[in-house]
Amino acid sequence: MGFLRVAISGLVAGLMFAQGLACAVAALIAQGGRIRPSLDILTHFAPFWLAGALVVVAYALLLAPRPLRTIFLTLGGMGVIAAGSLVLPEYVRPMSPRAPASAPYQLKLIQFNVWGRNNDLSDTAQWIVDQDPDVVVIEEATPAIRDAILQRRAYHVVCGKCQVMIFSKLPTIDSGVVDTPHGLPRPPIARGAYRGASGDFTVVGAHYTWPTKGSLQQQQGQRLAWILDQYPKDPMILAGDFNSTPWSFSRRREDRMFGLERRTRALFSWPAGEVSRERVKVPFPFLPIDHVYAGKAWRTVSVKRGPRLGSDHYPVIVTLARAS
Repeated sequence: MGFLRVAISGLVAGLMFAQGLACAVAALIAQGGRIRPSLDILTHFAPFWLAGALVVVAYALLLAPRPLRTIFLTLGGMGVIAAGSLVLPEYVRPMSPRAPASAPYQLKLIQFNVWGRNNDLSDTAQWIVDQDPDVVVIEEATPAIRDAILQRRAYHVVCGKCQVMIFSKLPTIDSGVVDTPHGLPRPPIARGAYRGASGDFTVVGAHYTWPTKGSLQQQQGQRLAWILDQYPKDPMILAGDFNSTPWSFSRRREDRMFGLERRTRALFSWPAGEVSRERVKVPFPFLPIDHVYAGKAWRTVSVKRGPRLGSDHYPVIVTLARAS
């Protein structure tokens, strides 16, 4: 029994060392995402590196053999500091004052990547209509989901044959985007301008490529930032599947570039049930990649995640109120 106990203790120590080393190295290499897009992909998994490093720290304090305690504390501590520096800014960043639920001139928006392989379009469309949103921004849109929604409600549609569509109760007073004077790749984009009771406003929807194509994704962000600069920012709302988390350097950089406030804070939206390509079932979403931004003319009333539908994303529901 003594030999077995020693063997198990040694195995656990070996596993904890490997875990601590992996988390610390991954979190440290992820810091290179500041200058190299190819390394930024590691930042998206920063909560995993942080959680793994915390487990190692707990092991060091409670179970590690005394001669090895310092080693495990050092290894786990390095991981906690490196990964924590990626995650913490999202939770402590300042947010504009919220508006009460009774605030006038509210606008309810749904941001949703409905997924091109959604086999439950009927229930998806019905849920969207049942929420009674003022604006719906949809990525991976198809004629099928467009028709399913319009059969249930007579929304006005911007870019009705595009990968990104915008549905609205209000008619558009303008649509389309100004093209950029340079050759940066443009992500699928839709824009609609509207005249509400509290004034004009613009809604822009976008869908970025995967973070595995870091350079391309950052170029898309630069082009989108240029496009946004062509329109009034204060009454603007930007929503989309950006395929990047708040702890990535790409997202932080674009938060500054856009001149808008991201109203979603660490709202985990992917995957919903299964990973798209591998069809692997997952119990909970672990990447917050669907975001909603708004200009200074808007106050946030509420931000929440919708239910699991036929997509590999969860919908995001944001209610805003026009600032007085």
